[in-house]
Amino acid sequence: MDFGYSERCEELRTRLLAFMDSHIYPAEAVYARQMRESGDPHFDAPVVAELKAEAKAQGLWNLFHPDDRYGAGLTNAEYAPLAEIMGRSPVLAPEACNCSAPDTGNMEVFTQFGSEEHKKRWLAPLLEGTIRSAFAMTEPAVASSDATNIEMTMLADGDHFVLNGRKWWTSNALHPNCRVLIVMGKTDPEASTYSQQSMMVVPIDAPGVTVVRGLPVFGYQDREGHAEILFENVRVPREDVLAGVGKGFMIAQARLGPGRIHHCMRAIGMAERALDLMCVRASTRTAFGKPIAAQSNIADWIAESRIDIEMARLLTMKAAWLMDTVGNKGARIEIAAIKVAAPAMALRIIDRAIQVHGGAGVSDDFPLAQMYAHLRTLRLADGPDEVHKRTIARYELGAHAGG
Repeated sequence: MDFGYSERCEELRTRLLAFMDSHIYPAEAVYARQMRESGDPHFDAPVVAELKAEAKAQGLWNLFHPDDRYGAGLTNAEYAPLAEIMGRSPVLAPEACNCSAPDTGNMEVFTQFGSEEHKKRWLAPLLEGTIRSAFAMTEPAVASSDATNIEMTMLADGDHFVLNGRKWWTSNALHPNCRVLIVMGKTDPEASTYSQQSMMVVPIDAPGVTVVRGLPVFGYQDREGHAEILFENVRVPREDVLAGVGKGFMIAQARLGPGRIHHCMRAIGMAERALDLMCVRASTRTAFGKPIAAQSNIADWIAESRIDIEMARLLTMKAAWLMDTVGNKGARIEIAAIKVAAPAMALRIIDRAIQVHGGAGVSDDFPLAQMYAHLRTLRLADGPDEVHKRTIARYELGAHAGG
């Protein structure tokens, strides 16, 4: 592995860091005020559009996309440090640069598996940042950590499929600009285990699609929303099946690898922001006659936090490098490992930062409480910790089988 940044990555890092300082961090208070004054947790705050226009003008747009026809054309190892920087302001920076989940994964799906019509109707405006999208897979009635459990039916009816089922945690579906869903369900329950599922493209305003509610996360209603959606006799033309009937699992695996890298690097960015805040707070507050930073346990927390971040970053960069050199399948153990390690590491550091901030740490005056809620959720998103640990354990045990 080469731990140095490529020339292109370094140049983009420099510009992105400057953009964060000059535009993103100052906009955080503006965004909070606009959201508060609107009274709508899903309000499309005007400052976001301003940030998007500025990022596009500066060439900090679609940095995630590995195909240079559609975006920056970076490798996973080149994009990972940029995702980390955007993670320092997770509410604003990813959307400002058109690098928000789940749009990033959906855009890559449309790029790899969409028809020319899908690319024209959905991919092009997503790349322009004029619409948003959502991914509907998880269901409330089954343990969706095992995706073979999903029950939504997708029954063939002439030139259409008819969809019936209930999804939840469909992130982004309450964003005011969400226009399209990628939906996973079962087209053939009798097929082999990983050929039963398909993915289809469904406009969010299609007849029979009802957004039932937005699910709160530790009491927060995230602006993009996490929706429960009911599908009742939704008719989907056959041409809106992605990659072909029975290809749902294949698409899911193609989609999840890069997404997990993005999530983990943003988690590291949140940890870095939390460490910065912890150091400032500890250095500027006095308790029992001396700065908080002079307390031995606080010094330990700061040192341990730096060690934790560096270890998680190296593991994540190794996973990104393997994805670039041997492919997602060859990097599956490292991808599983970072998905466990990075959110847990960031949670520890944010918890320490909250403790140093005292009551302020659990308020909305600092980003720590919202970061904590987001990262605790990340230990479930894209597969819970236990699923990833199972993957790693099976690999390790398999290496010793018959020994």
